[in-house]
Amino acid sequence: MDELIIANKKFKSRLIVGTGKYKNMTDCAKAIKLSGANIVTVAVRRVNILDKKKPLLMDYIDPKKITYLPNTAGCFNSEEALRTLRLAREIGGWKLVKLEVLGDKKNLFPEMIETLKSTEVLTKEGFKVMVYCNDDPLMAKRLENVGACAIMPLAAPIGSGLGILNKVNIKIIRNQTKLPLILDAGLGQASDATIAMELGCDGVLVNTAIAKAKKPFKMSLAFKNAVIAGRQSFLSGRIEKTLMGKPSSPKKVSFSFFIKFFFPKRLFIKFLFIFKFNNIYFFFLLL
Repeated sequence: MDELIIANKKFKSRLIVGTGKYKNMTDCAKAIKLSGANIVTVAVRRVNILDKKKPLLMDYIDPKKITYLPNTAGCFNSEEALRTLRLAREIGGWKLVKLEVLGDKKNLFPEMIETLKSTEVLTKEGFKVMVYCNDDPLMAKRLENVGACAIMPLAAPIGSGLGILNKVNIKIIRNQTKLPLILDAGLGQASDATIAMELGCDGVLVNTAIAKAKKPFKMSLAFKNAVIAGRQSFLSGRIEKTLMGKPSSPKKVSFSFFIKFFFPKRLFIKFLFIFKFNNIYFFFLLL
């Protein structure tokens, strides 16, 4: 079976879904179920996982069936991110985490210096760190070198829905690393996920594109199918691109092919007369 493997854990689905921005937790749970996702991201600073007086995430999404991936959404420096993930480990024992250190509140691009520093510290503390990063191949390689267990470059700014803006860099990152490559942030529609998988990504992470769609449940199902289709396409191996057209039918058709195609095998042909007149071939058969 073609499974997604992250930090030696196997997952059937290659689609990771976020838990934020839905109208309510009921819609969130239904969308996740339709997506078939085995992993959901949990913003530790925003999602309620402790206060029993308010709706708890665990009441809607069973952590025994779905893997929670605590993340540091909303953190803008290394200290905040480290404190958040250490808290997540104390609360739920989570060691597989998603690191996200943002640069500013406007564009939400990752702050890569702080991200790199945090990755190194967390790895030394025993965390398995999936890292949200920019689409710079050099920085992706540095994250790999300091112990990241998965590289998660953005497709476009978080929540923008712009789709994959730099396919070339994503392809370069794919070719240089054996780590799981999860495209994260900026997807807007299901076809974006298909393209990501065809580029060789091991999976995609989607939140806003599903949660804010006009019909979230249908979009959730669409992303599920898009990821499957893209993965199958990638594994199948696309044809080579050419500048010129190539006919799909044979250039030359033999007379034997003509006879076999147009006449059943049960007909016995005694004679075949062929003559040419004004560049037109005439055929006469004696059965």
